[in-house]
Amino acid sequence: MYNNKKILAIIPARGGSKGLPGKNIKKMCGKPLIAWTIERAQQCPYIDEVFVSTDSEEIAAVCRRYAIDIPFLRPAELARDTSTSADVVMHVLNFFEKNGTHFDYFLLLEPTSPLRKKDDLANAIELAVNNPEKDGVVSLGEVHMEHPMIVKKIADNKIIPYIEDVQKITQRQQTDKAYFPYGVVYLVKTDSFMKNQVFYGENSLPYFIERWQNYEVDDIFDFICIEAILQERMVHHE
Repeated sequence: MYNNKKILAIIPARGGSKGLPGKNIKKMCGKPLIAWTIERAQQCPYIDEVFVSTDSEEIAAVCRRYAIDIPFLRPAELARDTSTSADVVMHVLNFFEKNGTHFDYFLLLEPTSPLRKKDDLANAIELAVNNPEKDGVVSLGEVHMEHPMIVKKIADNKIIPYIEDVQKITQRQQTDKAYFPYGVVYLVKTDSFMKNQVFYGENSLPYFIERWQNYEVDDIFDFICIEAILQERMVHHE
């Protein structure tokens, strides 16, 4: 709790993954990938409850080893490739509401984004609660090499700008700053989400992350990069 606001952390962890099978519990630096997110949430003094939504008993068993209660497995209809994170979050919030528990804010913490600093979650919560006129906070990382003004597409076997109506730019230094919403933290006012079912919009505040945090596990190459970053951070920083 922070400033009398009750806060829930939701960690979505589906069992199926085509890019990297079993990624949520694949060992990264000696422990399951999802454990990095669970432990960061547990370390945050403002978070009242950490909840993992999964359809996998194997993932649930791993989470229980990290003191996470799994009262139910996610229904199959919410664990398909077409299932949305918004649907999963609504399912979790409705579960708590039916049991008489209301949270003022929730954090959506993707286990595939384990590169969080120890104070990221607390800082994001303070930012959101101290700006009550806003609907929440989203973590943004500055785009570097893949800037949208430089990205290309192929049409009729020709290389053309992905965004055709921009000026000709060939170097990153010529571009303005662009940002990508990485999954370090999505922090949302519960009532706002229940009404609009969006994690961030024009009324959300940015929470800027550092360059080394701009990675998410989608395939084995991401996994290798993130593991190397975590190893470097453990040796030189935390």
